[in-house]
Amino acid sequence: MAADGRAFWRSDWFFAVAVATCALFWWSGGAFFASLSNPLILAAIFGLLFVVILGSALSAVRHADHLAAHFGEPFGTLILTLAVTFIEVMSISAIMLHGDPNPTLVRDTLLSVIMISLNGLVGLSLLTGALRHKEQSYNLQGANAYLGLILPLAVMSVVLPDYTVTSAGPTLSTQQRFVLALFSIALYCGFLLIQTGRHRGYFTLGEEPGHEQRGAGGSTVPFHVAMLTAYLVPVVYLAEQMAHPVDYVIETLKQPTILGGVAIALLVTSPEGVSAVRAARANHLQRSINILFGSVLSSIGLTVPIMLLIVYWYGLPITLGVEHADLVVLLLTLGLSIVTFSSGRTNALQGGVHVLLFVTFLLLIVQG
Repeated sequence: MAADGRAFWRSDWFFAVAVATCALFWWSGGAFFASLSNPLILAAIFGLLFVVILGSALSAVRHADHLAAHFGEPFGTLILTLAVTFIEVMSISAIMLHGDPNPTLVRDTLLSVIMISLNGLVGLSLLTGALRHKEQSYNLQGANAYLGLILPLAVMSVVLPDYTVTSAGPTLSTQQRFVLALFSIALYCGFLLIQTGRHRGYFTLGEEPGHEQRGAGGSTVPFHVAMLTAYLVPVVYLAEQMAHPVDYVIETLKQPTILGGVAIALLVTSPEGVSAVRAARANHLQRSINILFGSVLSSIGLTVPIMLLIVYWYGLPITLGVEHADLVVLLLTLGLSIVTFSSGRTNALQGGVHVLLFVTFLLLIVQG
């Protein structure tokens, strides 16, 4: 029993850090947030919260990976996707419901997730895999299935609002939001039926794990389910605390509002990104594609409808349409993704192009 306990703390010591951080902000959060005008304190608070939330998310993903090894693809990726979607929804809700209304946060987060996943992480995965294995293969039918949903959902969610005239600005009317939410959820549920049922083979390439990987102390599925759930609890609480420094930077310091969306996107994509890059390096590009494309699809198909319901319930404004240079980069990213994943094989050049497009997105944040 003692050996099991020692093994647990060797692998899950970060859980104590997360709990201690929650306790610290529970008792002293008010004093911390009263001193945000001090740049050093602002940076320290944001850095601490970001690192602990990210560490908790990475730990949750580690336990999700154990479950993925047990259940195999595509169920393993689905577990990972749903866990990260939960983190995304909680983080966006915490910031939107704190301070002044931020009507562009959902749009900014979705755009950032697409840019980070389809450009930054896809490019890094392709480069990492190509440097070690030269060319890599994937199931073309699976990639097409993902892109066949990502393209229409992305356009309807963040491009179509720029051209509707029922409501002023890049927005949708209440009825249009309702239809978009139903449309997104219906397509996502249909995709899950295909992914886990009739066409499950589209999302594998003969490389899925066959047996459960044991964790700390010979732990099994119930242990990993419990720890996955346990790590999500501090993520929810600390996300609410992170809303304070994020709002201060945007509202008081008048920095670009997209920074809030980028911060959330980094939190929700980093755990999946680590798994995706590792998979590509191990020549399991299909799993890497499942993770990254699944992340984008869940953000559009699940996060957007849920947030539309939340803003409707609380009567908050929401702006969905991507404008100006961001619109150009978004459309270029979607088109480039079609070209990259059209042959069944990838190479380093394709990865490099995606990375450069991600760098362009970052430059536009600084100088749009």
